[in-house]
Amino acid sequence: MDEKNNEASASFSEQDAHYMRRALQLAAHARDAENEVPVGAVLVQGEEIIGLGWNRNITLNDPTAHAEIQALRAAGEKLSNYRMTGATLYVTLEPCAMCAMALVHARIGRVVYAATDPKTGAAGSVFDTLISERHNHRIQVDGGLLAEESSTMLREFFRSRR
Repeated sequence: MDEKNNEASASFSEQDAHYMRRALQLAAHARDAENEVPVGAVLVQGEEIIGLGWNRNITLNDPTAHAEIQALRAAGEKLSNYRMTGATLYVTLEPCAMCAMALVHARIGRVVYAATDPKTGAAGSVFDTLISERHNHRIQVDGGLLAEESSTMLREFFRSRR
């Protein structure tokens, strides 16, 4: 996966960086305002933000309230549709298996993530859920955009809790 990510890194646009910086702001909000694990997500269709999300598991007492799911829910409400065909999700941490399958069901076109998740990542680190040939829909995956910023935020968050 690292080799694939390195190749993809060269193809990130200024627009990609803009939306990932917004996702990092949402991750900081999760950390600072809600004492949640700092993960943020921005869902974009065309050039319009259709959903924003940040981790809210603790706040909502909901194990499914990951940043990606929150962004999908917001977009679903905005669009009055559970499908976001061709949309791009920018997320500060590689999606887990739960989020990856929700993204497949929503027909997301592309996922851009910052930091890899070597324990539960489902975009190539541990599982290849987003690109599995077993699904009738596969998602383009580009990882590593602003990875250091995201990794640092996560590391410092968990260090402060020990």
